[in-house]
Amino acid sequence: MSISAKDVKELRERTGLGMMECKKALVECNGNLDEAVTYLRKRSEKKVEKLSTRIAAEGTVHSYVHGNGRIGVLLELNCETDFTARNDNFQALAKDIALHIAAAAPSFLSRDEVQQADLEKEKEIAREKAIAEGKPEKVVDRIVTGKMEKYYEENVLLEQKFVKDPKKSVEDLIKETTHNIGEKITLRRFARYELGEGIEKREDNFAEEVAKQVAGN
Repeated sequence: MSISAKDVKELRERTGLGMMECKKALVECNGNLDEAVTYLRKRSEKKVEKLSTRIAAEGTVHSYVHGNGRIGVLLELNCETDFTARNDNFQALAKDIALHIAAAAPSFLSRDEVQQADLEKEKEIAREKAIAEGKPEKVVDRIVTGKMEKYYEENVLLEQKFVKDPKKSVEDLIKETTHNIGEKITLRRFARYELGEGIEKREDNFAEEVAKQVAGN
């Protein structure tokens, strides 16, 4: 069947994969864009899974400064070879992730980093709210589960919606580049700094201490 250049272009934008691969997927799916997206994602998952056991010890430490020095980001993005580390697509991925971190301010890299105490606190807040709203007891657990998924999506970097394309997560973005390059790519760690962060709180505490001292006298 005839596949239009417009459909190939749209599929490339939605998946981040190459032109020939997108065209082949559209042929396989009889021109259906949504089915082609699913088809390509399943293939990508299989390819990424095969690469998951490899060691990624090369890569880059990327820095990004935003807003005239108000926000700074450092991240370590790993790949398998120094050749890939110099690849334009790999460098573009590091830049995009750093930009996302600056904008979205994630608290954790992955779910594994979330403290159990924080999770229990969020669950308790969600449960109390659901009960206060009069939700039936039998659906409260489902509501809490949904709230926790939302919590992960908002706070965990890999699960956040990519700021430049909310149709995909940051993890999806990494998987796309992994598929295109053909090497294992992992985001190992990141740090985000914002000018003045925490200072106001310390000033407030100091003000409270002074107030107590004055009251005591």
